[in-house]
Amino acid sequence: MIVNTGKTKEKIMAQTKEKTVYVCSSCGAVFDKWSGKCRECGEWNTLEEEIRKPASPKNERIAPASDGTQKSMRLSQIPAGYTDGIRIKTGIGELDRALGGGIVKSSVILISGEPGIGKSTLLLQLAGSCCENGGGRKILYVSGEESAAQIKLRAQRLGVQNETLFLLCESDVDAILAEVDLIDPDILIIDSVQTVFDRSVSSSSGSISQVKQISQLFIARTKSSSMATVLVGHVNKDGAIAGPKLLEHMVDVVLHFEGDRTRSYRIVRAAKNRFGSTNEIGVFEMTGEGLEEVSDPSMRLIEDSPKNVPGNCPVCVMEGTRPIIAEVQALVSKTPFPTPKRIGNGTDFNRMAIILAILEKRLGLRLYDKDVYVNVTGGLRLDETSTDLGIAAAVLSAATEKPVPSDMIAIGELGLSGECRAVPGIESRIAEALRMGFGRILVPYRSIGKIKIRDADGKLFPVRSVFNLGEYLG
Repeated sequence: MIVNTGKTKEKIMAQTKEKTVYVCSSCGAVFDKWSGKCRECGEWNTLEEEIRKPASPKNERIAPASDGTQKSMRLSQIPAGYTDGIRIKTGIGELDRALGGGIVKSSVILISGEPGIGKSTLLLQLAGSCCENGGGRKILYVSGEESAAQIKLRAQRLGVQNETLFLLCESDVDAILAEVDLIDPDILIIDSVQTVFDRSVSSSSGSISQVKQISQLFIARTKSSSMATVLVGHVNKDGAIAGPKLLEHMVDVVLHFEGDRTRSYRIVRAAKNRFGSTNEIGVFEMTGEGLEEVSDPSMRLIEDSPKNVPGNCPVCVMEGTRPIIAEVQALVSKTPFPTPKRIGNGTDFNRMAIILAILEKRLGLRLYDKDVYVNVTGGLRLDETSTDLGIAAAVLSAATEKPVPSDMIAIGELGLSGECRAVPGIESRIAEALRMGFGRILVPYRSIGKIKIRDADGKLFPVRSVFNLGEYLG
């Protein structure tokens, strides 16, 4: 006879008891105790508490039976037309640009953005456009956040009404995959991956374990067919995609939906793309009828530019292969307080501080007793150093009350000595400025000899350093 001792009973109870663990939201590492810093990836304050049930006993691993047929093939054996028609055109030109030409079959796309930025609106428009222009492609739109009536109301506002668009309001991954098997859609949209749950995982939906498990199931189903899957991911307070960082490595394409909810312009930017460039962006404007494509963002961003007002200067940035002209505004006002304010909206604050220091040191511009505000219109964020000359011109114009001529644009990087340095893509920037009607284009002095644009004769003004800026102000 076998007698269970008290210790044996305690051991059995411990094996069947739920366990509290701490999972890193950045790398997915699991720890028994909480700590401020993850010992695996080094990130701070990323450990989140999870309650896990004991794992069931694992069966022995069974190797799949082989039928003796070789499944791999040489690269040279792949037919020449194998990739023909592998991309699905969405019918939304700006989105296709960001994707590198369209949605690739058997790919998984992760799109993220702040709440209310327009993710669901864009995906519903994508579904309607693919159904209309894709020759009857079937789209399965799965929502775990809204009811069918709510989505129907949005679809009516956007004018989306197609017989090949199927809607499923469900959060159980098994039910979703069963519906996928029945419909066999060309594109599957999951809005959002944080709301879907797997009953075999004990943690709540949206947890790291759930997001990882759900993503693996959808990716496995996608790769085994010609269906493409679009996952919507929430963002945390820092703007990063919620869930483990591993999620971004698992998918094929990562799109970030950027923009200020208080403004109308939205930008779709690719952070990762296995099938195309990550330099291209798509520009949209939020209207009452949904997201409208902005094929000429330069015109939209400067069409309301004031004339002969101090503190305004256009600049040109490169977003992938597309040059975009934006307007930098500056305001300089005397402050009664001992510490003046420095506020930059749409530009890098540290870069702005360097430019102000250059103007003070090299030009002797008195800014230590004045508040300086720099703003980029349209909600665009300028991170390029090619905007240095334009920011300096706007601040100098605001400080001296001399307006920048309405037909002038500034392109160039500033060094700490005040010199104006060359920037890449200068010819594309100049061509865009000429197309928009600018007659005076300030460019770095050393770039003059490299420019071979005939229409630019007499319209290029070389700048050696910030000392030349005063010559071009009104």
